[in-house]
Amino acid sequence: QVQLVESGGGLVQTGGSLRLSCTASALTISYYGMGWFRQAPGKEREFVAAIRWSGDTSYYADSVKGRFTISRDNAKNTVYLQMNSLAPQDTAVYYCAATSLSASGSYFLETRYAFWGQGTQVTVSS
Repeated sequence: QVQLVESGGGLVQTGGSLRLSCTASALTISYYGMGWFRQAPGKEREFVAAIRWSGDTSYYADSVKGRFTISRDNAKNTVYLQMNSLAPQDTAVYYCAATSLSASGSYFLETRYAFWGQGTQVTVSS
């Protein structure tokens, strides 16, 4: 049974940092592109960052470029999202996702992904 489990969320002050982790079970992430999405209260889920299965290319939403970094450790079957210079508008539930092996398309789109974690809450206070 495939499971993606996020951790590392919490409460942080404006300007602070958090590192989110996503660990996979029954899925070897070296075969998959991995992404992070987030959903703020009352809003639709939006793309945050993604990294190719090869690890050679990463992608970021304009809203997080220069502040967030996605990385992967295939040996630990884990993908990370390092979040720096956090602001209140970053408050959201953050979701980890793995791509579909049979699909193609933009990493920015939810349809590219087959597996999703349960989410972890990030709250940024002033």
